[in-house]
Amino acid sequence: MIKITISEIWGNVWPYLIAILLFLILIVIHEFGHFIAAKLLGVKVNEFAVGFGPRLFGFQGKETKYSFNLVPLGGYCAMEGEDEESGDSRAFCNKAPWRRFLIVVMGATFNLIFGLILVAIILAPQQVFASTTIAEFSENAVSQQSGLMVDDKIVEIEGRKIFGIYDMNYAFTNVDDGTLNMTVVRDGKKVELKNVKFETEKEQGITYLKWDFKVYGIKKTVCNYIKETFNTTISYCMIIWRSLLDMLAGKYGISAISGPVGVTVAIADAAKQSLLNLLPMMALITVNLGIFNLLPVPALDGGRLVFILFEMIFRKKVPEKYESVVHTVGFMILIAFMVLIAAKDIWGLIF
Repeated sequence: MIKITISEIWGNVWPYLIAILLFLILIVIHEFGHFIAAKLLGVKVNEFAVGFGPRLFGFQGKETKYSFNLVPLGGYCAMEGEDEESGDSRAFCNKAPWRRFLIVVMGATFNLIFGLILVAIILAPQQVFASTTIAEFSENAVSQQSGLMVDDKIVEIEGRKIFGIYDMNYAFTNVDDGTLNMTVVRDGKKVELKNVKFETEKEQGITYLKWDFKVYGIKKTVCNYIKETFNTTISYCMIIWRSLLDMLAGKYGISAISGPVGVTVAIADAAKQSLLNLLPMMALITVNLGIFNLLPVPALDGGRLVFILFEMIFRKKVPEKYESVVHTVGFMILIAFMVLIAAKDIWGLIF
């Protein structure tokens, strides 16, 4: 007879509860951005909720109802006239386009700001930051033989600007022929290097270039700390944006995409090792959430921004019924895509 103790069950469950909690925090921060902007810009907020489904508890504010619901998988900020017509002068639909634009964009903005704060926390204990300037090469380094030199500062790879060590590392991923076109700063001048060669290794179907050099460290000062915080956050943004472009260009297949299930498992695995491991992952996810929501896709914030921009440019509002249809169809496609990715993640876990 197999006996399972409560401590064993808890040991398996708690990392996934942590993952769900982190997702909840990131989504609530997103909705809080909409909430704060709506309040400041004079839009009536009917309800601000943490979670979905049946209401567990809450309270009624002067105007807004605050709810904590049963299913901890998100949240929402319900504004008057957000998805329908309203005669209330403080309704979202009756406000000037620029006000609606700011309210919609603030959700993603709060995610990006939170990512910046997390990066600052991650970097705070470090006394030295990694640069993108080559300090030394390993013995018989292939890249040195094909053009790179000590003290070269790598500023572009394949025409893409490099902001930090993280997006530089991404540029070394999935390069099948093992060569890169690079731009470096050498003796104060930009130098273009063609077909810089690296050794490669393959893991889970993705080809990685082997780093055969080390980079200089940047001594921590107040100015360097602030600069590195912004550069690292931008570097995260570039990874998300460029990976999206590469996916659309066919560089990565659907197998390289993870949905909520796959990300939850990854967060849980990181939590089992150390809760400190969650900070970089959380920073990357909140930046991802911010950028993804700004994409011009129906049902996302970016899709709403497209309609508002159209109104601001042409001084004419798209009829509500047409916009509603576009968002509904977009939402259905988005849900179908998420179900597909979730099924792929679950299949990978089982088999």
